[in-house]
Amino acid sequence: MSENEKDFEGKAKQFAKETSDEAKKTANEFSEGVKDALNQDNKKILAGILAIVVGALGIHKFILGYNKEGVIMLAVSIVLGAFTCGAGAGLMGIVGLIEGIIYLTKSDEEFYNTYQVGKKAWF
Repeated sequence: MSENEKDFEGKAKQFAKETSDEAKKTANEFSEGVKDALNQDNKKILAGILAIVVGALGIHKFILGYNKEGVIMLAVSIVLGAFTCGAGAGLMGIVGLIEGIIYLTKSDEEFYNTYQVGKKAWF
């Protein structure tokens, strides 16, 4: 083997190693991004279904991290519902139904930006 061939072989091996390391780094970043996106998608679906099914209790608010709003919905359902023969719970059920439909009809990115980043608590 000539000196030029050995030099070329060494450069090719170095380039292959650098490219391999960069590809591994990019693949790890991509897999972390996918994991984050899937977790947000699951939270969206869970919150949307809970809002539709048991929206009057405000469980979907707790799932999204809105504890104050969840307590408000739960208190209105129980306290106001007791004094109005269930009308308060019915009102909160309608609010939950509307929020569940809104959650499930938004794209994953829009849901994440609105409810996770933007912290929009109502509708």
